[in-house]
Amino acid sequence: MIVPELLVADLTTSLDFWCKIIGFEIKYERPEEKFAYLSLSDAEVMLEERDPSQRQWLTGDLVNPKGRGINFQIDVPDIQSCANRIKTSGQILFMDMETKSYRVKDKVISQKQFLVQDPDGYLLRLCQEIST
Repeated sequence: MIVPELLVADLTTSLDFWCKIIGFEIKYERPEEKFAYLSLSDAEVMLEERDPSQRQWLTGDLVNPKGRGINFQIDVPDIQSCANRIKTSGQILFMDMETKSYRVKDKVISQKQFLVQDPDGYLLRLCQEIST
């Protein structure tokens, strides 16, 4: 299993986005470190607020949008509800909802998907499989 740990500018803002809008739940947190471990179905992610006084592994300056060159695919149980929450929140989609088919070994799967950036610019590809 891979669990990304994302450095964020403001943990409270990020938790509002990841939990209230996307649908993640806090599995556990360390408020004194401004850290939270989140889960949604099989997806897990760690969020930690950037603090120059703490030991945080940086390979360069954190410039928005963060996470350039990567997107995180997250399977959600109800993609339309998730899209509605995003639109209601005022977030702008990076890519509108589409239905896309992908070949996986000897079969083709179809999924609905769209992309949105979190408050720090990390690119999330939210999807729900609709057929195999």
